[in-house]
Amino acid sequence: QVQLVESGGGLVQAGGSLRLSCAASGRTFSSYAMGWFRQAPGKERDFVAAINWSGTVTDYADSVKGRITISRDNAKGTVYLQMNSLKPEDTAVYYCARSVKSTVQRTTDNYNYWGRGTQVTVSS
Repeated sequence: QVQLVESGGGLVQAGGSLRLSCAASGRTFSSYAMGWFRQAPGKERDFVAAINWSGTVTDYADSVKGRITISRDNAKGTVYLQMNSLKPEDTAVYYCARSVKSTVQRTTDNYNYWGRGTQVTVSS
């Protein structure tokens, strides 16, 4: 059984930064790609960023490109999301997910384990 636990969310002013972490249990963390998604109230869960199994390939939604960086530490079983220059439209619950594949994926049907999410609120 794989468990994902997100942390690092909170309230920040526009232009500020946050670093989200996602700690994964289980010994197969390094075999799979990981992703971050977000969901605002009344909206669908949207792709934010993904990273392949080794950390050598990343992918970002156009809306966050240049402001957000995904990384992973396979020795610690943790994936990170560094968010800079935050905007009010970044406000959402952010979810960490483990892919069924080792390569980066953008759609939710390619992920089979999800965390409970962490709230990010950006005030204007």
